Amino acid sequence: MNVIEKLNSIKNQEMTARDNVEQFIHIIDEKNDSINAFLEKNYEKAIEQAEEIDRKIADGEEVGALAGLVFGIKANINVEDIIISAASKTLDNYIGSYNATVVENIIREDGIIIGINNMDEFAAGSSTETSYFGPVQNPAAPGRIPGGSSGGSAAAIASGMCDISIGSDTGGSIRNPASHCGVAGFKPTYGLVSRQGLLDLSMSLDQIGPLSKDASGIALALNTLVDYDSTECTSLKEKNIDFTSVLDETRLEGMKIAVCKEFIDVTDEEINKVVNKAIQKLVDAGAELVEVSFDNIDLINYVEFFSATRKYDGRDYGYRIEDVCGEEVLRRIEIGSYISQKEFSGKFYKKALQARSLIRSEINAMLENVDLIVIGATGISYIERVVVGSVASYIVNHATCNTLIVRK
Repeated sequence: MNVIEKLNSIKNQEMTARDNVEQFIHIIDEKNDSINAFLEKNYEKAIEQAEEIDRKIADGEEVGALAGLVFGIKANINVEDIIISAASKTLDNYIGSYNATVVENIIREDGIIIGINNMDEFAAGSSTETSYFGPVQNPAAPGRIPGGSSGGSAAAIASGMCDISIGSDTGGSIRNPASHCGVAGFKPTYGLVSRQGLLDLSMSLDQIGPLSKDASGIALALNTLVDYDSTECTSLKEKNIDFTSVLDETRLEGMKIAVCKEFIDVTDEEINKVVNKAIQKLVDAGAELVEVSFDNIDLINYVEFFSATRKYDGRDYGYRIEDVCGEEVLRRIEIGSYISQKEFSGKFYKKALQARSLIRSEINAMLENVDLIVIGATGISYIERVVVGSVASYIVNHATCNTLIVRK
């Protein structure tokens, strides 16, 4: 049963929202001690919300687009009355005083939040080993890392602890763990999803997005997450995008797909084989491959991370970040501090911003003559466009092939 089928089953009273929540509670209680995907649990409120959804369905009242589906939320996204620590001792006693916009949207559509997912401390990492609360294990490959920084979000899906999880992605922090854990992960176009309430790593790159076991869960989540937010300055005025409408359109005949060696080839030949196998699936579905090259590769997030951490000074809440954070977070703070000093800011940071403009221009030029770009899940630090068209379902269904696809 895919996620949309489960949603319909709840709405048709074939199963109850409470049953859905209780099944996940059982799995979390059974597995979380070994996997460490959840830092905080929200069982009581989740059951209360599920019972209210079941009541409305039984009474014939209208319910939301996510009615009865269960969500995990990454520990750097604010949820009211739950500890939001960003997996750091710095904030291990900070209780969210409000809901992030994405959380409000999920609750509005009767999605149920069951808890808070583990992550790399302040999203500084790509393995979810830097969490103050211990590393996350990979349910799909025991003994291996789950990727990061949204490793808890991916592991929660891979181990069957929730229907959908919400992560954040700077340079692969959703896509990387989705690939590692064999689930679907999606970074929306920057500004498409509100960042209000996100404890960001790099404000000009971070974007909130969903993870799920299949394309239908990604599409359902995006229908709710993508919403203009007047309180958030980067929010785009995009409305009424129905991502579920393309779920059955997986034919790629006539599409030109760019393959860029710089984005794909790695030193591990086994990884190259997996990526090439994914590319062959696109060819088998009717796509035409076009070889392209990329010349520019980009220090921006260190400076922006340093700037974002200045509020963690121990005065208003938590501890002073430099006094309690882990080695990776401290390393990034020190690099960001160095680069942002007056005598270096022009030399490094401003030039990095200029380089980003060159990267954007080069990617846009590539997309003039092709429909998609195939990229290894950790092949490039960031890409600012994602699939929003007719092949979205094909792409997220094949997320486990370690391939990210970009469409203009």
